[in-house]
Amino acid sequence: MEIRHGSKPIVLDETPGTKAYCQCGLSAGLPYCDGSHSRHGTGVKPLVVEVPEAGRKAICQCHRSAKLPWCDGAHKNPA
Repeated sequence: MEIRHGSKPIVLDETPGTKAYCQCGLSAGLPYCDGSHSRHGTGVKPLVVEVPEAGRKAICQCHRSAKLPWCDGAHKNPA
Protein backbone atom coordinates (compact mmCIF):
# COMPACT_ATOMS: atom_id res chain seq x y z
CA MET A 1 0.00 0.00 0.00
CA GLU A 2 1.37 3.39 -0.99
CA ILE A 3 1.51 6.30 1.44
CA ARG A 4 -0.88 9.11 0.49
CA HIS A 5 0.17 12.74 0.62
CA GLY A 6 -2.18 15.71 0.57
CA SER A 7 -1.64 18.90 -1.38
CA LYS A 8 -2.46 21.32 1.45
CA PRO A 9 -2.60 21.31 5.25
CA ILE A 10 -5.62 20.49 7.36
CA VAL A 11 -6.40 23.59 9.42
CA LEU A 12 -8.32 23.14 12.64
CA ASP A 13 -8.89 24.52 16.11
CA GLU A 14 -6.80 22.09 18.13
CA THR A 15 -7.23 21.30 21.81
CA PRO A 16 -4.40 20.71 24.29
CA GLY A 17 -3.15 17.18 24.88
CA THR A 18 -1.24 14.33 23.30
CA LYS A 19 -2.07 13.91 19.61
CA ALA A 20 -1.16 11.18 17.12
CA TYR A 21 -1.13 12.69 13.63
CA CYS A 22 -1.43 10.34 10.66
CA GLN A 23 1.66 10.07 8.44
CA CYS A 24 0.40 7.41 6.01
CA GLY A 25 -2.56 9.41 4.71
CA LEU A 26 -4.93 6.44 4.96
CA SER A 27 -6.75 7.37 8.18
CA ALA A 28 -10.50 7.87 7.90
CA GLY A 29 -10.18 10.57 10.57
CA LEU A 30 -7.42 12.77 9.15
CA PRO A 31 -5.38 14.43 10.49
CA TYR A 32 -5.51 11.94 13.36
CA CYS A 33 -4.19 8.39 13.21
CA ASP A 34 -6.78 5.60 13.30
CA GLY A 35 -4.32 2.71 12.99
CA SER A 36 -4.66 2.33 9.21
CA HIS A 37 -0.87 2.22 8.85
CA SER A 38 -0.84 -1.12 10.71
CA ARG A 39 -3.78 -2.63 8.85
CA HIS A 40 -2.25 -1.73 5.47
CA GLY A 41 1.38 -2.51 6.33
CA THR A 42 2.70 0.91 5.33
CA GLY A 43 5.81 0.77 7.50
CA VAL A 44 5.17 4.27 8.85
CA LYS A 45 3.93 5.33 12.25
CA PRO A 46 1.96 8.36 13.42
CA LEU A 47 3.75 11.45 14.65
CA VAL A 48 2.90 11.77 18.34
CA VAL A 49 3.19 15.28 19.80
CA GLU A 50 2.09 17.18 22.86
CA VAL A 51 -0.06 20.21 22.04
CA PRO A 52 0.48 22.57 25.00
CA GLU A 53 -2.39 24.98 24.40
CA ALA A 54 -5.54 25.35 22.36
CA GLY A 55 -5.30 27.25 19.11
CA ARG A 56 -5.56 27.22 15.34
CA LYS A 57 -3.11 24.72 13.82
CA ALA A 58 -2.20 23.79 10.26
CA ILE A 59 -1.34 20.09 10.14
CA CYS A 60 1.03 19.24 7.28
CA GLN A 61 -0.30 16.68 4.78
CA CYS A 62 2.47 16.85 2.14
CA HIS A 63 4.95 15.47 4.70
CA ARG A 64 7.72 17.81 3.44
CA SER A 65 7.54 20.39 6.23
CA ALA A 66 10.74 21.01 8.19
CA LYS A 67 8.50 21.56 11.23
CA LEU A 68 6.34 18.41 11.21
CA PRO A 69 3.56 18.00 12.12
CA TRP A 70 3.03 21.72 11.50
CA CYS A 71 2.78 23.15 8.00
CA ASP A 72 5.63 25.45 6.95
CA GLY A 73 4.36 26.07 3.40
CA ALA A 74 6.55 23.39 1.75
CA HIS A 75 3.50 22.18 -0.23
CA LYS A 76 3.66 25.42 -2.24
CA ASN A 77 7.08 24.53 -3.69
CA PRO A 78 7.55 21.87 -6.38
CA ALA A 79 8.91 18.60 -4.99
